[in-house]
Amino acid sequence: MNQTTEGCEPRPEVAVEVFGDRVGLADQYVQILSEEGVLRGLIGPSEPARLWTRHVLNSAAVAEAIGPDLRVIDIGSGAGFPGIPLAIARPDLDVVLIDPLLRRTTFLDEVVEALGLDNVTVVRGRAEEQAVIDVVVSGDVVTSRAVAPLDRLARWSAPLIRVGGQLVALKGRTAGEEIVEHREAAARVGLKELTTREVGARLSEPTTVLIASRVETAGDRRAQRRAERRQKRRG
Repeated sequence: MNQTTEGCEPRPEVAVEVFGDRVGLADQYVQILSEEGVLRGLIGPSEPARLWTRHVLNSAAVAEAIGPDLRVIDIGSGAGFPGIPLAIARPDLDVVLIDPLLRRTTFLDEVVEALGLDNVTVVRGRAEEQAVIDVVVSGDVVTSRAVAPLDRLARWSAPLIRVGGQLVALKGRTAGEEIVEHREAAARVGLKELTTREVGARLSEPTTVLIASRVETAGDRRAQRRAERRQKRRG
């Protein structure tokens, strides 16, 4: 094990398996979080003692549910979970981090620059805002970690997922219950085939992700017709 900084959890040996030759970047991220993250109020003062097991490895585990060479949008990124660990573990992914607070996006920009993560873009705003949707357009996968119950999460996520793409949300033990409670709300915004999957089986704290497929809705068809009419007028 490797101690990154005083008071910070030692790096578990499994981190090398998860991050491979990019584990040094994960070390740097943990150090930044344990220092600047605490000072800026992005994580609690007790969190450095469990950064690896509770946050960084837990976030990176979502990679198991995401295919290669995809565009992934992380909404409500906060201090960078799960987007930053995911981008470190999977340099093949194009990762977009969305958060509404300036102090968080400033921190995320600094982390991206410090770690040289050329596969990460940071966008400030709320995922459901049209201005953000217009800038981000859509992704193959939208992910998140502890952002909101499924009914609200589906409403915020669906407009950012291309038809045929997926929602892959870190949810933990409540995932199955949320599917039962909010299946209809998710279907109304085009998220169907809801299921759960355990990821991170080799970690000390495996977790559960909620997965849904994005299907075309009547709203999508109306939006497409409006876009086509606008294009014709311009032409």
